[in-house]
Amino acid sequence: MKLTKFTHACVRLEKDGRVLVFDPGTFSETDEALAGADAVLITHEHADHVDVDAVVAALLGSGSLQLFAPEGVAATLRGKADGAVERIHTVAPGEEFDAAGFAVRSFGGQHALIHPQIPVVANVGYLVDSNVYHPGDSFAIPDGVDVRTLLVPIHAPWNKVGEVVDFVIGVRAPRAFPIHDALLNPSGLGLIEGHVTRIGAKYGTEYRHLSSGESVEV
Repeated sequence: MKLTKFTHACVRLEKDGRVLVFDPGTFSETDEALAGADAVLITHEHADHVDVDAVVAALLGSGSLQLFAPEGVAATLRGKADGAVERIHTVAPGEEFDAAGFAVRSFGGQHALIHPQIPVVANVGYLVDSNVYHPGDSFAIPDGVDVRTLLVPIHAPWNKVGEVVDFVIGVRAPRAFPIHDALLNPSGLGLIEGHVTRIGAKYGTEYRHLSSGESVEV
């Protein structure tokens, strides 16, 4: 399976001629990420994870594109994409489903706390083909499964370095790659990735930096 990172939280998976996209948000190269996509997984409603206009355009431009998201996101998209309502699916934690030939399991439930005065929204993490785990904006560790490839939220208004490292330690995936890094300059990114690389290795996780547009086989 080919994994391609785009800016921030967007990741594209390709397998057997099928394409699945995580979180094509407003910080990301959505047109490129969504080109030829068969399925889209949205973790939550924040704009850096779902560019509503771009996703609606993709849904209306394809008669087969399937989208999976928490109820709030799904409802918003149904209201803007009348011609694709039947292809927009609601997902809750603890479900298993097929998305364009990819086997998906959902975990989590809510976005990490940013501040007590900022409402907490629904957030669903996705494990694809018992391999790639995208947690969205949370550090929810999938229960009862082994993750082979972890996508790590490196930086956000809701996290700190120690929590990022503890998430990597807790999941113990053999390999890990960054997401959610658009708000960092190179100095900050290097500092955080240094901690994740060094400490993660003690617990069996090989962390590797991916730049936007870079691909790797997983």
